Amino acid sequence: MKKLLIAAFATVLMSGAALADTTLKLVEVITSPERTETLKSIVAKFEAANPGTKVEVISLPWGEAFQKFATMVSAGEIPDVMEMPDTWLSLYANNGLLESLEPYLAKWEHTSGITDRALELGRDVNNTAYMLPYGFYLRAMFYNKKLFKEAGVTEPPKTMDEFVAASEKVSKLPGKYGYCLRGGPGGLNGWIMFGATMAGSNKFFNEDGTSTMNGEGWVKGLTWVVDLYKKGLAPKDSVNWGFNEIVAGFYTGTCAMLDQDPDALIAIAERMKPEDYGVTTMPKGPSGKTFPTIGYAGWSMMAASQNKDLSWKLIETLEGPEGNVEWNKRTGALPVHKSAEKDPFYASEQFKGWFAELEDKDAVPTVMPTYLEEFAFFKDSMVIKTSQQALLGDITPEEMANQWADYLTKAQQKYLAKK
Repeated sequence: MKKLLIAAFATVLMSGAALADTTLKLVEVITSPERTETLKSIVAKFEAANPGTKVEVISLPWGEAFQKFATMVSAGEIPDVMEMPDTWLSLYANNGLLESLEPYLAKWEHTSGITDRALELGRDVNNTAYMLPYGFYLRAMFYNKKLFKEAGVTEPPKTMDEFVAASEKVSKLPGKYGYCLRGGPGGLNGWIMFGATMAGSNKFFNEDGTSTMNGEGWVKGLTWVVDLYKKGLAPKDSVNWGFNEIVAGFYTGTCAMLDQDPDALIAIAERMKPEDYGVTTMPKGPSGKTFPTIGYAGWSMMAASQNKDLSWKLIETLEGPEGNVEWNKRTGALPVHKSAEKDPFYASEQFKGWFAELEDKDAVPTVMPTYLEEFAFFKDSMVIKTSQQALLGDITPEEMANQWADYLTKAQQKYLAKK
Protein backbone atom coordinates (compact mmCIF):
# COMPACT_ATOMS: atom_id res chain seq x y z
CA MET A 1 0.00 0.00 0.00
CA LYS A 2 2.82 2.36 0.95
CA LYS A 3 4.57 1.66 -2.38
CA LEU A 4 1.34 2.40 -4.25
CA LEU A 5 0.96 5.74 -2.45
CA ILE A 6 4.57 6.68 -3.23
CA ALA A 7 4.08 5.73 -6.88
CA ALA A 8 0.85 7.73 -7.08
CA PHE A 9 2.51 10.72 -5.41
CA ALA A 10 5.40 10.52 -7.87
CA THR A 11 2.94 10.42 -10.76
CA VAL A 12 1.21 13.53 -9.45
CA LEU A 13 4.56 15.31 -9.11
CA MET A 14 5.57 14.35 -12.63
CA SER A 15 2.27 15.47 -14.12
CA GLY A 16 2.56 18.73 -12.17
CA ALA A 17 6.00 19.33 -13.64
CA ALA A 18 4.64 18.65 -17.10
CA LEU A 19 1.80 21.09 -16.51
CA ALA A 20 4.24 23.72 -15.26
CA ASP A 21 6.10 23.73 -18.56
CA THR A 22 4.76 26.43 -20.88
CA THR A 23 5.50 26.92 -24.56
CA LEU A 24 5.10 30.33 -26.13
CA LYS A 25 4.92 30.67 -29.89
CA LEU A 26 6.81 33.59 -31.44
CA VAL A 27 6.43 34.36 -35.15
CA GLU A 28 9.15 36.20 -37.05
CA VAL A 29 8.08 37.61 -40.43
CA ILE A 30 10.91 39.90 -41.64
CA THR A 31 13.16 36.90 -41.79
CA SER A 32 16.82 36.38 -42.63
CA PRO A 33 19.37 33.91 -41.22
CA GLU A 34 21.15 36.67 -39.27
CA ARG A 35 17.91 37.96 -37.77
CA THR A 36 16.73 34.50 -36.76
CA GLU A 37 20.06 33.72 -35.11
CA THR A 38 19.93 36.97 -33.13
CA LEU A 39 16.29 36.42 -32.16
CA LYS A 40 17.04 32.95 -30.82
CA SER A 41 19.97 34.35 -28.83
CA ILE A 42 17.73 36.88 -27.07
CA VAL A 43 14.99 34.29 -26.58
CA ALA A 44 17.52 31.97 -24.90
CA LYS A 45 18.09 34.66 -22.27
CA PHE A 46 14.35 34.86 -21.67
CA GLU A 47 14.12 31.09 -21.26
CA ALA A 48 17.03 31.10 -18.81
CA ALA A 49 15.30 33.78 -16.72
CA ASN A 50 11.97 31.93 -16.82
CA PRO A 51 12.58 28.24 -16.00
CA GLY A 52 9.90 25.94 -17.38
CA THR A 53 9.06 28.28 -20.24
CA LYS A 54 10.07 27.44 -23.78
CA VAL A 55 9.70 29.63 -26.85
CA GLU A 56 9.00 28.11 -30.25
CA VAL A 57 10.33 30.51 -32.90
CA ILE A 58 8.44 30.25 -36.19
CA SER A 59 10.26 32.06 -39.02
CA LEU A 60 8.22 32.88 -42.11
CA PRO A 61 10.02 33.87 -45.33
CA TRP A 62 9.35 37.59 -45.86
CA GLY A 63 8.31 37.25 -49.50
CA GLU A 64 5.45 34.93 -48.49
CA ALA A 65 4.91 36.07 -44.89
CA PHE A 66 1.72 38.08 -45.43
CA GLN A 67 -0.16 35.17 -47.01
CA LYS A 68 1.37 32.52 -44.74
CA PHE A 69 0.56 34.38 -41.53
CA ALA A 70 -2.99 35.11 -42.70
CA THR A 71 -3.40 31.39 -43.39
CA MET A 72 -2.10 30.54 -39.91
CA VAL A 73 -4.57 32.92 -38.29
CA SER A 74 -7.54 31.66 -40.31
CA ALA A 75 -6.61 28.10 -39.33
CA GLY A 76 -6.54 29.05 -35.65
CA GLU A 77 -2.76 28.62 -35.37
CA ILE A 78 -2.33 31.90 -33.53
CA PRO A 79 0.99 32.62 -31.79
CA ASP A 80 1.46 34.45 -28.51
CA VAL A 81 3.84 37.11 -29.81
CA MET A 82 4.56 38.18 -33.36
CA GLU A 83 6.87 40.52 -35.20
CA MET A 84 4.53 43.20 -36.53
CA PRO A 85 5.40 45.26 -39.63
CA ASP A 86 3.85 48.73 -39.68
CA THR A 87 1.91 47.87 -42.82
CA TRP A 88 0.03 45.02 -41.09
CA LEU A 89 -0.82 46.78 -37.83
CA SER A 90 -4.14 48.29 -38.85
CA LEU A 91 -5.41 45.06 -40.39
CA TYR A 92 -4.85 42.92 -37.30
CA ALA A 93 -5.60 45.59 -34.68
CA ASN A 94 -8.89 46.65 -36.27
CA ASN A 95 -10.02 43.04 -36.45
CA GLY A 96 -9.58 42.52 -32.71
CA LEU A 97 -6.66 40.12 -33.00
CA LEU A 98 -4.12 42.15 -31.02
CA GLU A 99 -3.90 42.76 -27.27
CA SER A 100 -3.50 46.30 -25.98
CA LEU A 101 -0.07 46.79 -24.41
CA GLU A 102 -1.18 49.90 -22.54
CA PRO A 103 -1.61 48.19 -19.12
CA TYR A 104 1.89 46.74 -19.38
CA LEU A 105 3.51 49.96 -20.63
CA ALA A 106 1.95 51.86 -17.73
CA LYS A 107 3.95 49.73 -15.28
CA TRP A 108 7.12 49.07 -17.29
CA GLU A 109 10.27 50.73 -15.97
CA HIS A 110 11.64 51.38 -19.47
CA THR A 111 8.58 53.03 -21.04
CA SER A 112 9.90 56.52 -20.29
CA GLY A 113 13.15 55.63 -22.07
CA ILE A 114 11.37 54.86 -25.37
CA THR A 115 11.38 57.73 -27.88
CA ASP A 116 8.15 59.67 -28.22
CA ARG A 117 8.05 58.89 -31.94
CA ALA A 118 8.17 55.15 -31.30
CA LEU A 119 5.33 55.28 -28.79
CA GLU A 120 3.32 57.48 -31.14
CA LEU A 121 3.70 55.05 -34.04
CA GLY A 122 2.93 52.05 -31.85
CA ARG A 123 -0.39 53.78 -31.04
CA ASP A 124 -1.23 54.36 -34.71
CA VAL A 125 -4.56 52.51 -34.41
CA ASN A 126 -7.18 54.00 -32.09
CA ASN A 127 -4.40 55.70 -30.11
CA THR A 128 -3.76 52.34 -28.46
CA ALA A 129 -0.42 50.53 -28.23
CA TYR A 130 -1.19 47.37 -30.16
CA MET A 131 2.50 47.18 -31.06
CA LEU A 132 5.72 48.35 -29.47
CA PRO A 133 8.12 49.37 -32.25
CA TYR A 134 11.65 48.01 -31.98
CA GLY A 135 13.23 50.22 -34.62
CA PHE A 136 12.94 52.55 -37.58
CA TYR A 137 13.80 51.85 -41.21
CA LEU A 138 14.76 54.98 -43.15
CA ARG A 139 15.69 54.69 -46.82
CA ALA A 140 18.96 56.17 -48.02
CA MET A 141 21.13 55.42 -51.06
CA PHE A 142 24.06 53.04 -51.10
CA TYR A 143 26.57 53.61 -53.89
CA ASN A 144 29.56 51.57 -55.06
CA LYS A 145 32.63 53.82 -55.18
CA LYS A 146 34.71 51.35 -57.22
CA LEU A 147 32.05 50.95 -59.91
CA PHE A 148 31.54 54.71 -60.03
CA LYS A 149 35.25 55.29 -60.56
CA GLU A 150 35.43 52.60 -63.25
CA ALA A 151 32.45 54.15 -65.06
CA GLY A 152 33.73 57.71 -64.74
CA VAL A 153 31.12 58.87 -62.23
CA THR A 154 32.88 61.41 -60.03
CA GLU A 155 30.38 61.74 -57.15
CA PRO A 156 27.12 60.23 -55.94
CA PRO A 157 24.08 61.66 -57.73
CA LYS A 158 22.20 64.40 -55.89
CA THR A 159 19.25 64.63 -58.30
CA MET A 160 17.09 62.17 -60.21
CA ASP A 161 18.60 63.39 -63.50
CA GLU A 162 22.10 62.74 -62.15
CA PHE A 163 20.89 59.31 -60.96
CA VAL A 164 19.89 58.39 -64.52
CA ALA A 165 23.15 59.76 -65.95
CA ALA A 166 25.22 57.74 -63.45
CA SER A 167 23.14 54.62 -64.17
CA GLU A 168 23.73 55.01 -67.91
CA LYS A 169 27.49 55.24 -67.44
CA VAL A 170 27.69 52.22 -65.15
CA SER A 171 25.40 50.17 -67.39
CA LYS A 172 27.86 50.55 -70.25
CA LEU A 173 30.30 48.37 -68.30
CA PRO A 174 29.99 44.66 -69.27
CA GLY A 175 27.57 42.85 -66.97
CA LYS A 176 27.01 45.93 -64.77
CA TYR A 177 23.92 48.01 -64.08
CA GLY A 178 23.16 51.33 -62.45
CA TYR A 179 20.34 50.39 -60.10
CA CYS A 180 19.31 47.40 -57.99
CA LEU A 181 15.57 47.54 -58.68
CA ARG A 182 13.26 45.79 -56.21
CA GLY A 183 10.53 44.60 -58.58
CA GLY A 184 9.28 41.79 -56.33
CA PRO A 185 8.16 41.56 -52.70
CA GLY A 186 8.62 44.75 -50.68
CA GLY A 187 9.09 46.93 -53.74
CA LEU A 188 6.50 49.57 -52.87
CA ASN A 189 8.98 51.89 -51.10
CA GLY A 190 10.92 52.62 -54.27
CA TRP A 191 7.79 53.44 -56.25
CA ILE A 192 6.54 55.72 -53.46
CA MET A 193 9.85 57.57 -53.04
CA PHE A 194 10.45 58.24 -56.72
CA GLY A 195 6.77 59.02 -57.37
CA ALA A 196 6.60 61.54 -54.52
CA THR A 197 9.99 63.02 -55.40
CA MET A 198 8.94 63.68 -58.97
CA ALA A 199 5.58 65.06 -57.77
CA GLY A 200 7.29 67.27 -55.19
CA SER A 201 4.92 66.10 -52.45
CA ASN A 202 4.33 63.06 -50.28
CA LYS A 203 0.65 63.87 -49.79
CA PHE A 204 -1.29 60.67 -50.49
CA PHE A 205 -4.85 62.02 -50.39
CA ASN A 206 -6.92 65.10 -51.06
CA GLU A 207 -9.34 66.43 -48.45
CA ASP A 208 -12.22 64.45 -49.95
CA GLY A 209 -10.25 61.19 -49.62
CA THR A 210 -9.34 60.83 -53.29
CA SER A 211 -5.85 59.50 -53.92
CA THR A 212 -3.19 61.71 -55.48
CA MET A 213 -1.29 58.76 -56.92
CA ASN A 214 -2.63 59.13 -60.45
CA GLY A 215 -1.78 62.84 -60.53
CA GLU A 216 0.63 64.10 -63.19
CA GLY A 217 3.70 64.27 -60.92
CA TRP A 218 3.19 60.82 -59.46
CA VAL A 219 2.69 59.28 -62.90
CA LYS A 220 5.94 60.91 -64.04
CA GLY A 221 7.75 59.32 -61.09
CA LEU A 222 6.28 55.88 -61.70
CA THR A 223 7.12 56.18 -65.40
CA TRP A 224 10.68 57.19 -64.46
CA VAL A 225 11.13 53.87 -62.60
CA VAL A 226 9.63 51.85 -65.47
CA ASP A 227 11.92 53.61 -67.96
CA LEU A 228 15.01 52.77 -65.85
CA TYR A 229 14.13 49.10 -66.21
CA LYS A 230 13.14 49.23 -69.87
CA LYS A 231 16.38 51.05 -70.77
CA GLY A 232 18.41 48.22 -69.23
CA LEU A 233 19.71 50.33 -66.34
CA ALA A 234 18.60 47.62 -63.89
CA PRO A 235 19.14 43.85 -64.27
CA LYS A 236 16.49 42.09 -66.34
CA ASP A 237 15.66 39.59 -63.59
CA SER A 238 15.28 42.39 -61.01
CA VAL A 239 11.59 42.43 -61.94
CA ASN A 240 11.34 39.59 -59.40
CA TRP A 241 13.92 40.76 -56.88
CA GLY A 242 13.15 41.07 -53.17
CA PHE A 243 15.35 42.23 -50.30
CA ASN A 244 17.96 39.47 -50.41
CA GLU A 245 18.39 39.74 -54.17
CA ILE A 246 18.86 43.52 -54.31
CA VAL A 247 21.35 43.47 -51.43
CA ALA A 248 23.29 40.65 -53.09
CA GLY A 249 23.15 42.56 -56.37
CA PHE A 250 24.87 45.45 -54.65
CA TYR A 251 27.60 43.66 -52.68
CA THR A 252 28.52 41.45 -55.65
CA GLY A 253 29.04 44.56 -57.76
CA THR A 254 26.27 43.74 -60.22
CA CYS A 255 24.66 47.16 -59.76
CA ALA A 256 26.08 50.39 -58.42
CA MET A 257 23.16 51.93 -56.52
CA LEU A 258 20.67 50.61 -54.02
CA ASP A 259 17.98 52.33 -51.97
CA GLN A 260 17.70 50.57 -48.64
CA ASP A 261 17.32 50.85 -44.89
CA PRO A 262 20.19 50.33 -42.43
CA ASP A 263 19.33 46.62 -42.24
CA ALA A 264 21.10 46.14 -45.56
CA LEU A 265 24.36 47.04 -43.81
CA ILE A 266 24.42 43.61 -42.16
CA ALA A 267 25.19 41.70 -45.33
CA ILE A 268 27.01 44.54 -47.13
CA ALA A 269 29.46 45.30 -44.31
CA GLU A 270 30.38 41.62 -44.09
CA ARG A 271 31.25 41.44 -47.79
CA MET A 272 32.54 44.86 -48.82
CA LYS A 273 35.36 47.02 -47.52
CA PRO A 274 34.15 50.26 -45.89
CA GLU A 275 36.13 52.35 -48.35
CA ASP A 276 34.42 50.70 -51.34
CA TYR A 277 30.90 51.98 -50.72
CA GLY A 278 29.08 54.93 -49.23
CA VAL A 279 25.60 55.90 -48.04
CA THR A 280 24.03 59.22 -48.99
CA THR A 281 20.70 61.06 -49.18
CA MET A 282 18.18 59.89 -51.76
CA PRO A 283 18.28 61.93 -55.00
CA LYS A 284 16.11 65.04 -55.19
CA GLY A 285 13.48 65.89 -57.75
CA PRO A 286 12.43 69.02 -59.66
CA SER A 287 11.18 70.65 -56.44
CA GLY A 288 14.60 70.28 -54.80
CA LYS A 289 13.16 67.82 -52.31
CA THR A 290 13.31 64.07 -51.77
CA PHE A 291 10.88 61.90 -49.83
CA PRO A 292 12.63 58.84 -48.35
CA THR A 293 10.21 56.40 -46.75
CA ILE A 294 10.49 55.76 -43.04
CA GLY A 295 8.95 52.58 -41.71
CA TYR A 296 9.00 50.64 -38.51
CA ALA A 297 8.32 47.23 -37.07
CA GLY A 298 7.84 45.93 -33.57
CA TRP A 299 6.41 43.26 -31.33
CA SER A 300 2.72 42.60 -30.75
CA MET A 301 0.84 40.28 -28.42
CA MET A 302 -2.03 38.30 -29.89
CA ALA A 303 -5.36 38.67 -28.09
CA ALA A 304 -5.88 34.90 -28.24
CA SER A 305 -2.75 34.17 -26.19
CA GLN A 306 -3.45 32.06 -23.12
CA ASN A 307 -0.24 33.28 -21.49
CA LYS A 308 -0.41 37.06 -21.68
CA ASP A 309 1.78 37.90 -18.68
CA LEU A 310 4.51 35.57 -19.90
CA SER A 311 4.10 36.96 -23.42
CA TRP A 312 4.68 40.46 -22.06
CA LYS A 313 7.78 39.23 -20.25
CA LEU A 314 9.05 37.97 -23.61
CA ILE A 315 8.33 41.36 -25.22
CA GLU A 316 10.09 43.02 -22.25
CA THR A 317 13.19 40.94 -22.95
CA LEU A 318 13.10 41.75 -26.66
CA GLU A 319 12.34 45.45 -26.14
CA GLY A 320 14.43 46.22 -23.05
CA PRO A 321 17.55 48.35 -23.65
CA GLU A 322 19.87 45.33 -23.77
CA GLY A 323 17.72 43.19 -26.06
CA ASN A 324 16.66 46.08 -28.29
CA VAL A 325 20.19 47.31 -28.95
CA GLU A 326 21.47 43.76 -29.54
CA TRP A 327 18.59 43.17 -31.99
CA ASN A 328 19.03 46.43 -33.88
CA LYS A 329 22.78 46.11 -34.18
CA ARG A 330 22.15 42.87 -36.05
CA THR A 331 19.01 43.88 -37.97
CA GLY A 332 20.17 47.38 -38.88
CA ALA A 333 17.13 49.32 -37.67
CA LEU A 334 17.62 52.57 -35.79
CA PRO A 335 16.78 51.73 -32.14
CA VAL A 336 13.86 53.14 -30.14
CA HIS A 337 15.63 53.70 -26.81
CA LYS A 338 16.85 57.25 -26.15
CA SER A 339 19.96 55.82 -24.47
CA ALA A 340 21.04 54.08 -27.71
CA GLU A 341 22.07 57.43 -29.20
CA LYS A 342 25.14 57.33 -26.95
CA ASP A 343 26.20 53.92 -28.20
CA PRO A 344 29.49 54.16 -30.20
CA PHE A 345 28.06 51.74 -32.76
CA TYR A 346 25.60 54.37 -34.00
CA ALA A 347 28.25 57.08 -34.06
CA SER A 348 30.25 55.11 -36.63
CA GLU A 349 30.86 56.20 -40.23
CA GLN A 350 28.43 53.63 -41.66
CA PHE A 351 25.40 55.40 -40.12
CA LYS A 352 26.50 58.89 -41.14
CA GLY A 353 24.42 58.83 -44.33
CA TRP A 354 21.15 58.22 -42.50
CA PHE A 355 21.73 60.84 -39.86
CA ALA A 356 22.74 63.36 -42.55
CA GLU A 357 19.52 62.58 -44.40
CA LEU A 358 17.50 63.09 -41.22
CA GLU A 359 19.13 66.50 -40.75
CA ASP A 360 18.50 67.61 -44.37
CA LYS A 361 15.45 69.93 -44.40
CA ASP A 362 14.83 69.01 -48.05
CA ALA A 363 14.73 65.28 -47.30
CA VAL A 364 11.22 64.73 -45.95
CA PRO A 365 10.67 61.36 -44.21
CA THR A 366 7.53 59.76 -45.59
CA VAL A 367 5.23 57.56 -43.52
CA MET A 368 2.96 55.48 -45.72
CA PRO A 369 -0.80 55.31 -44.94
CA THR A 370 -0.46 52.15 -42.89
CA TYR A 371 -3.48 53.16 -40.80
CA LEU A 372 -5.67 51.87 -43.63
CA GLU A 373 -6.90 48.35 -42.99
CA GLU A 374 -6.59 47.61 -46.72
CA PHE A 375 -2.98 48.76 -46.95
CA ALA A 376 -1.41 45.38 -46.15
CA PHE A 377 -3.06 43.75 -49.18
CA PHE A 378 -2.19 46.78 -51.32
CA LYS A 379 1.50 46.60 -50.43
CA ASP A 380 2.07 42.86 -50.34
CA SER A 381 -0.15 41.69 -53.17
CA MET A 382 -1.66 44.32 -55.46
CA VAL A 383 1.47 46.45 -55.89
CA ILE A 384 3.70 43.48 -56.66
CA LYS A 385 1.39 42.19 -59.39
CA THR A 386 0.65 45.53 -61.06
CA SER A 387 4.18 46.94 -60.87
CA GLN A 388 5.58 43.80 -62.49
CA GLN A 389 2.96 44.15 -65.23
CA ALA A 390 4.08 47.75 -65.77
CA LEU A 391 7.78 46.86 -65.83
CA LEU A 392 7.11 44.13 -68.41
CA GLY A 393 4.97 46.43 -70.55
CA ASP A 394 1.67 44.61 -70.00
CA ILE A 395 0.08 47.78 -68.61
CA THR A 396 1.17 51.41 -68.79
CA PRO A 397 2.41 53.37 -65.76
CA GLU A 398 -0.80 55.46 -66.09
CA GLU A 399 -2.96 52.34 -65.89
CA MET A 400 -1.03 51.16 -62.84
CA ALA A 401 -1.41 54.57 -61.19
CA ASN A 402 -5.16 54.55 -61.84
CA GLN A 403 -5.54 51.09 -60.29
CA TRP A 404 -3.60 52.18 -57.21
CA ALA A 405 -5.54 55.43 -56.90
CA ASP A 406 -8.93 53.71 -57.25
CA TYR A 407 -8.08 51.17 -54.56
CA LEU A 408 -6.62 53.70 -52.12
CA THR A 409 -9.45 56.19 -52.67
CA LYS A 410 -12.02 53.59 -51.61
CA ALA A 411 -9.92 52.66 -48.57
CA GLN A 412 -9.39 56.29 -47.50
CA GLN A 413 -13.02 57.29 -47.97
CA LYS A 414 -14.12 54.24 -45.96
CA TYR A 415 -11.68 55.29 -43.23
CA LEU A 416 -12.95 58.89 -43.26
CA ALA A 417 -16.58 57.72 -43.09
CA LYS A 418 -15.85 55.88 -39.86
CA LYS A 419 -14.28 58.90 -38.15
